[in-house]
Amino acid sequence: MELKTTDLCDAHADKVHITEPIGFKDYGGSKYFSGKIHTVKCFEDNSLVRKALELNGSGKVLVVDGGGSMRCALLGDMLAALAIKNSWAGIIIYGCIRDSEAISKLPLGVKALNTIPLKSNKRNEGQENIMVRFAGSDFVPGEFVYCDSDGIIVAAEMLSI
Repeated sequence: MELKTTDLCDAHADKVHITEPIGFKDYGGSKYFSGKIHTVKCFEDNSLVRKALELNGSGKVLVVDGGGSMRCALLGDMLAALAIKNSWAGIIIYGCIRDSEAISKLPLGVKALNTIPLKSNKRNEGQENIMVRFAGSDFVPGEFVYCDSDGIIVAAEMLSI
């Protein structure tokens, strides 16, 4: 079921935190996505993004704090296909992606700041499943995130209308 962020805000204003509209764009084929938060914090190295997407992502959204870097991509079409294979609902990248044309055709929610053709380094650096903060929001593993064209909201519990 598509849970609109506007409806969730109307019904649960006291339970949601609205992420600041800093310019996230929709790149995936699914515009509505939500799930339990799983995080990766990395800078210009997507090794842990791959590692996370290799896990069963059923009912989950991968939230990647890439430090807002505009110098390389943390997600491409091959990792997006891996996310689908492992049942991830979506991916939020505080940074860039590449292969946006291919990703737009996939049944996966993807939000990112922008695109760039350069791939990231592979140094196995970063942290996984820690609280990350960007766009004025805390993304806590195990809490819930809801995304659509109107924005991103975070809640401590699963919400319904």
